[in-house]
Amino acid sequence: MLALNSEMIMDIEKFRELMARREYVDSSSELFIMFHELAQAALKITVEINNKYHTPEEIVDLFSELTGRRVPATFRLFPPFYTECGKNIIIGENVFINACCRFQDQGGIMIGDGSLIGHNVTIATLNHELDPKNRASIIPSPVKIGKNVWIGSDATILPGVEIGDGAVVGAGSVVTKSVPNNTVVAGNPAGIIRKIES
Repeated sequence: MLALNSEMIMDIEKFRELMARREYVDSSSELFIMFHELAQAALKITVEINNKYHTPEEIVDLFSELTGRRVPATFRLFPPFYTECGKNIIIGENVFINACCRFQDQGGIMIGDGSLIGHNVTIATLNHELDPKNRASIIPSPVKIGKNVWIGSDATILPGVEIGDGAVVGAGSVVTKSVPNNTVVAGNPAGIIRKIES
């Protein structure tokens, strides 16, 4: 397994702090270069995850290495899984991620306890500058997924979205704005279909 030295951990902590502040990332900045370094490290680990069989316990260890945080032993993942960073994902207890998901986590992805992520779900946390002269520059915005959320297959969650506890996102939906607790949303853009009564 790849080991993180203490200098790298300090860099990652600073990186997470800047992302939490939604720090603008100029394409000529040191932070932008760090994006590429983290992507190379993530590629090594995801190639290992995706290209041979691992026990659930081994997946927990590999995902912990990918995120730079200890992932709960109750975490389950069906590979393949894709990310271009990995170091800004936080996983709660009893989270399940199904096959072929793509996480663009530089801006931060938090997944609450008991949440289920379906096949082919994409979660994005970055926007590019609209000005064509600065198009490569990046604006991070975190995605927060509450507890006991179910995100259906092929859904896309856009930057800055918060999905409330107990919510359901219908298959194929594009979620452009935050979702209240205990609601079902679906469509493109996703809209509220109904409330969930316990």
